[in-house]
Amino acid sequence: MLAVTSAVGQVMNSIVYALSDGISHDYYLVDIGDFDAARSLLPKDANVRGVFITHGHHDHIFGINDLKKAYPDCVVYASEECARMLTSAKLNLSMYLEMPMEYKGEVTILHDGDRVNLFDGINLTAISTPGHNPSCLCFIVDDYLFIGDSYIPGVKVVTNLPGGSKRQAQESVEKILELAEGKKVCSGHYAIQDQKLI
Repeated sequence: MLAVTSAVGQVMNSIVYALSDGISHDYYLVDIGDFDAARSLLPKDANVRGVFITHGHHDHIFGINDLKKAYPDCVVYASEECARMLTSAKLNLSMYLEMPMEYKGEVTILHDGDRVNLFDGINLTAISTPGHNPSCLCFIVDDYLFIGDSYIPGVKVVTNLPGGSKRQAQESVEKILELAEGKKVCSGHYAIQDQKLI
């Protein structure tokens, strides 16, 4: 059975999620804006097998180098556009906040509809949801939906950053609302886990 915990990080209060099966020592993360926040969710004997990045803005990736240093075998999963953003402080916007960071390691590319087996009987499905940024992915795992910044209930989707699109954002919100039926929703900011989208 999937177990999900979360912590709010120091970088723009982005949320990191830790996924486990409650049996093994294996964990997966969704976003890694703050490695200390992620570490607070993990037992000492944790084996972080992978991190799934919802999009390439710095507040969702800032802790990635520390994560890879601590867990060298951790697989980084992201969209192709996100993989490009990881390598550039300009593209991931970190250079504009005087916290330039880049990640030069390997990335496993996910496309719309791709599935990844996490634990026995538990799979993750990637869903493309551009609008906030072309790199945006949502992830369905069991009865959870991780939506990053593609949609945050009660907050207008930010589309005025490079690559943003109001039209795509609206289309993605409609898709997310449909996918969210019966799911526990986990956004990139603000703790709305266990709440349904309205």
